[in-house]
Amino acid sequence: MPEAVAKGGPVIGINRDGIRTAEMPARTVALTFDGGPDPVWTPRLLDLLRENNARATFFVHGAQAARYPELMRRIRAEGHEIGSNTYTGAVLGESSAPRFQAELELTQSALAGTTGQRTNLLRMPRTTSPDTLCGREWQAARKATGYGYVLVAADKGARKPAQGIVRQLSQTESAYQEARRLLSNRTVDRFTTVSDGLKLVPYTSPSLTQRWLGQGLIWVTSLGQVFSTAMIWILGVAGGLGVLRLLLLALFARAHVRRLERFSTGAPWMREASGPVTVLVPAYNEEAGIGSTLRSLLDSSHRELQVVVIDDGSTDRTADIAENMGDVRVEVVRQVNAGKAAALNTGLAHARYGIVVMVDADTVFEPDAIERIVQPLAHPAVGAVSGNTKVGNRRSLLARWQHLEYVFGFNLDRRMFEVLECMPTVPGAIGAFRRDAVIGVGGVSEDTLAEDTDLTMALWRSGWRVLYEESAVAWTEVPTNVKQLWRQRYRWCYGTLQAMWKHRGALLGRGPAGRFGRRGLTYLALFQVALPLLAPVIDVYALYGVLFRDPWESAAVWFAFLGVQIVCSGYALRLDGEPVGALWSMPFQIVVYRQLMYLVVIQSLVALLIGSRLRWQRMQRSGTAAEQIGGAVPYRGVPMR
Repeated sequence: MPEAVAKGGPVIGINRDGIRTAEMPARTVALTFDGGPDPVWTPRLLDLLRENNARATFFVHGAQAARYPELMRRIRAEGHEIGSNTYTGAVLGESSAPRFQAELELTQSALAGTTGQRTNLLRMPRTTSPDTLCGREWQAARKATGYGYVLVAADKGARKPAQGIVRQLSQTESAYQEARRLLSNRTVDRFTTVSDGLKLVPYTSPSLTQRWLGQGLIWVTSLGQVFSTAMIWILGVAGGLGVLRLLLLALFARAHVRRLERFSTGAPWMREASGPVTVLVPAYNEEAGIGSTLRSLLDSSHRELQVVVIDDGSTDRTADIAENMGDVRVEVVRQVNAGKAAALNTGLAHARYGIVVMVDADTVFEPDAIERIVQPLAHPAVGAVSGNTKVGNRRSLLARWQHLEYVFGFNLDRRMFEVLECMPTVPGAIGAFRRDAVIGVGGVSEDTLAEDTDLTMALWRSGWRVLYEESAVAWTEVPTNVKQLWRQRYRWCYGTLQAMWKHRGALLGRGPAGRFGRRGLTYLALFQVALPLLAPVIDVYALYGVLFRDPWESAAVWFAFLGVQIVCSGYALRLDGEPVGALWSMPFQIVVYRQLMYLVVIQSLVALLIGSRLRWQRMQRSGTAAEQIGGAVPYRGVPMR
């Protein structure tokens, strides 16, 4: 910097005549306060100045000025002076050209909107005495004077009040005490503003447009405050719900494990049901996987089977493949395309046995899956049993994310639901039912797109219990592209919302129906509807915090939440006998996949509220459901006869 600045006074102006500096007259002190206005300390400082009949200069941040316009008006009303300390307190020497201009102009807009004036005084953030205006800061200082500003630094500590000084203070408790000490100094004749002490012109009048822009900035800032406050509350609710869900899942999963550990065979009714079983396989254009599905069923350790394949108007070789299995246990029923619910009802009409297992035609079953899933039905109060559905085709990243969701979300949920006696869904991939119980509730309803959820809720309302058999494992094929995944989850979510509304009367029920309604429906409403609607706020606020608040604090909160999820997911994988190596993809799942699922819930809820009709959509199959059986070896089963 020029020597005239380094050795000159704290007030610096640069014009066509060159550099001029000035200092306060003897026995005159200009108290200057940086930052703010602060809702706590600015009023206290104003009270202190009024008590001592003193005037001061407040160098404010434009963002704070727009946030607290009433304090700005009080500062001016009590005769004090206002200067610019930039909009956010940014270091001008390190700011880009657009940021530099925005920091100055936005502050002027805030002043025009709050006080009706534009200031000519500027204090550059993180500078004290003139000799700190070096390097990039000096270049920024020269640039600022080109906008017409007079730069106000501060005198060094060696200069005494009796000599006349510009004293730089913040708006804190220590600054308050320092100001009180200075105001009691008997060597000072007056405490005044910078412009009054040096006979400067501190303000210019803004144009009408500039005033309107200033008012608009205040209005937007007020909305931003409301939004920020709302986000904090929503963040608290969403974060609380998220943590509560994780704790509930872990707690009840452990309770479920302890319950099973009491019995050496896994459950008190295990291996008591040994009669014949009817397996219903509704199928529509499933030629890619129907062969593997049927071979896995015929290879079951439970030999007394009636396998009914209901071909729902397929246009490919689905029915032909089923008819050529060469096993008398397989029966094929053809019908005009009418949907999955209608196909299952057709199958029920052809079922010869009292226990019915409903499966999907894209699913492959462990040899003991049928035998294990029917065992809980030996108990006379049990009307349905959910099996353990796992992702078979998990080679792609999208499929691995779904694998984590199935293990951590669906299966861990089912453990909790069993303990709480409120299982809301027996999945279409593998579920066992009492035939009489299903017929007693009117069969499989076509009222919703989630026929499995609808049927399960109907059974609860009829007084039946629904359990989860984790050892009955079925391997299903999941979507491998975003378009198919969106369609599948949209249908699931939309159908679940339909079923929840249809069975809302369970909330007031008694016995099993009431327990299901008050526990199961409440859980679904909180954690599968409300939480997905609120959860994006966590990510939005985390991004907001990184950009505009303390990035390390925001990152720490986000990673802490991620850590809790990883621990719970690792526990879920261990319970399901799955390798924990899949956890490496979880951070990416949270960033990408979770947002997609949130949007699905939002779209489903909006569609339901506006009364949109959603038709059933089918996923394109590739017959890869068995990729993961036996480690990573596709299921072959028995050869086709």
